[in-house]
Amino acid sequence: MYHLLDFPIVLFVIFFGGLWLTMKTGKLLSRRLRRIQSDERDDYNVILTATLTLLGLIIGFSFSMAISRYDLRKNYEEVEANAIGTEYNRAELLGSPDAEKVRALLKEYLRKRLVFYKIRNVRQLKAVGRETAQLQNQMWTTVQANASAKPTPITALVVSGMNDVLDAQGYAQAAWWNRIPVAAWMLMLAIAICCTLLLGYGAQRPESLLLLTLPMVLSIAFLLIADIDSPRGGIIRVRPANLISLSDSLP
Repeated sequence: MYHLLDFPIVLFVIFFGGLWLTMKTGKLLSRRLRRIQSDERDDYNVILTATLTLLGLIIGFSFSMAISRYDLRKNYEEVEANAIGTEYNRAELLGSPDAEKVRALLKEYLRKRLVFYKIRNVRQLKAVGRETAQLQNQMWTTVQANASAKPTPITALVVSGMNDVLDAQGYAQAAWWNRIPVAAWMLMLAIAICCTLLLGYGAQRPESLLLLTLPMVLSIAFLLIADIDSPRGGIIRVRPANLISLSDSLP
């Protein structure tokens, strides 16, 4: 399901077509079974209003979830940039040649992190992940060896900064994996189907073009939620502005 959610435009087409067909099914049922009588119209309006209200609440809740996850990805990008920049400055405390080696590794590591935020291809993303893990091992090994040879408060400070760099990457990765649950999408879709089915069944003018309004609006809402919630597939994505600024500032 998440692979489909990474393509919001495709999701919009599928949802709009499915909801439109559901509304046509409601029209067909009203013709095959029986139309709503005048004395039943008030009860029908209450049920339709309650269903639409519930759908609006679920959509609002899901939109809030998507926004919070988007903000989380932005915040951890800032934390990661601060951690890398701080450790780059602390690396000078190690002394040559370890300081130069750690700084060179941090520069390469920063380039890989920029690629992580910009890339869309899954196969290339896995390769970048492996290269990032190798760089992390090299940086940690270098800092750990220096701290073991010179166990001073200064080297402990450098080790602590490197630990922050590694933790920041883990937090950022976890934020990119944190998506709206599939169950929430299924619930929204089920309620949307009920709404369009009810609307089509109780339409007094079944051929009115106004009946396309609800499937269109719902599909646009789902498109927006999926776009914000998708870290790589949507138009609205986290731009690594802090990492770019840090990369430009390094000599």
